[in-house]
Amino acid sequence: MTLNLQTNDLGKVIEADRAHVWHHLSQHKVYETVDPRVFIEGKGMRLWDAKGNEYLDAVSGGVWTVNVGYGRESIANAVRDQLVKLNYYAGAAGTVPGALFAEKLIEKMPGMTRVYYSNSGSEANEKVYKMVRQIAHRRHGGNKWKILFRERDYHGTTIGTLATSGQPQRAAQYGPYPDGFVMVPHCLEYRKQWDVENYGERAADAIEEVILREGPATVGCLVLEPVTAGGGVIVPPEGYWKRVQEICKKYDILLHIDEVVCGLGRTGKWFGYQHFDIQPDFVTMAKGVASGYAAISCTVTTERVFEMFKDDASDPMSYFRDISTFGGCTAGPVAALENMRIIEEEGLLENCIRMGDYCLSRLEELKGKHKVVGDVRGKGLFLGAELVADRETKEPLEEKLVQAVVADCLKNGVIIGATNRSLNGLNNTLCLSPALIATKADIDRIVDAIDSALTTVLG
Repeated sequence: MTLNLQTNDLGKVIEADRAHVWHHLSQHKVYETVDPRVFIEGKGMRLWDAKGNEYLDAVSGGVWTVNVGYGRESIANAVRDQLVKLNYYAGAAGTVPGALFAEKLIEKMPGMTRVYYSNSGSEANEKVYKMVRQIAHRRHGGNKWKILFRERDYHGTTIGTLATSGQPQRAAQYGPYPDGFVMVPHCLEYRKQWDVENYGERAADAIEEVILREGPATVGCLVLEPVTAGGGVIVPPEGYWKRVQEICKKYDILLHIDEVVCGLGRTGKWFGYQHFDIQPDFVTMAKGVASGYAAISCTVTTERVFEMFKDDASDPMSYFRDISTFGGCTAGPVAALENMRIIEEEGLLENCIRMGDYCLSRLEELKGKHKVVGDVRGKGLFLGAELVADRETKEPLEEKLVQAVVADCLKNGVIIGATNRSLNGLNNTLCLSPALIATKADIDRIVDAIDSALTTVLG
């Protein structure tokens, strides 16, 4: 008997959802009087919900994931064929798609050599933290165990990754957190902390100040997003990344780049760090790796890091003693292989750059029209518009008004995002991350919806 998920009674589906599903990031009290939104179909950049409403999705699945768009039959077919042949074996052994995707991925990442599979961005980052701690024990006599993270960056939902959350509202109520995670200042020039000419270098130097305060012999790793995502779409300024790399080399600190959002094309290159001429020791990725068609995340390392875990087999504590159960699913890597083929053959990196530049120019037009738009920024199809109550003082617009703009766009059939419940007093940036297949018409509709919403909500 074949399971049939089609139903003509979508009202029953909504009621089942209301009664039994615990939604992410949601206060369910509202569902006592309002129906939860249930999506039933997607094609390209369009979504349809159970009530028949159509939407243009400008956030790639709500959390920056569906990079190649909905309804890709070739990915679904590749996954189906693989699951029939071999659906799973634990990561202690290899599989054909696991080996082939690792090889293909490494081709795109000069200087990196090894891929460790798991199934979420939080988990991928947690693996790095464990590797850093184990390296500290095995190579540094227990020293160099601290991990530095940046204000406004975000690295996941587990207790370990929340300990590196530069977004205090996300981390609130889940402590106490483990020791050894230390925050460094943000690098958003629009809200600069130092009135200097070379702000990027100064923001990087602030990292060195933290290292010296903590003691270089205690610091093992620095984790950074290449472009800060949920903290406000922050592209580090000129000079920042070069100085960061110099500081890490100076103090023998491993550099971990969190590409969970930026990876696999979001910024117009395969990875965000590749815009900045740096060589990380760890790169983590998840969301866009398979465009949401299957769960997969990767922790990618250099050979130098990998070699730190190779030792005499007689030592039972020498290897990386970790497992991710669903890192052994074959659906993830086979979906990722087809996802990467689509990006290459359809020229989506190039399209990302063209449409990203166009979208940024349209957002600049909004800035010229609406005084509430204080700053626009981004790279590729990863863009933000920071809303302010006063341009001169840069006083942030109230979060409820920012969310009203998002709601008005939704009412008019366009799904956009915004920083929310993350940063005290600074949840005021609209966030856009349309699929890499976006056209000029798509961009126009997205920006026009924001234009209309700003007028409707703020006058």
